Amino acid sequence: MAQIFESPDGGKTIYQRESPYTINRTLVIEDTSKIEQIREDKLWGNIRRAAITNTALQAAMERVKVIYYLSKDNGNSKT
Repeated sequence: MAQIFESPDGGKTIYQRESPYTINRTLVIEDTSKIEQIREDKLWGNIRRAAITNTALQAAMERVKVIYYLSKDNGNSKT
């Protein structure tokens, strides 16, 4: 059955319901930081997939990894 996601407030709160005929809906996300995190994760996933066939993106991803590891090793990362 199709799932419908809707937001009455422009994306701050997201509800899910099972079909166009279902009245009951479930609160999915009420935290805008979570929404932004999901969007960012999706973007990086798309970039990684595109890098499989795009040599410019492959090179850029390698540079990002180097910067990440260097900053982490120097204590500049919170992760």
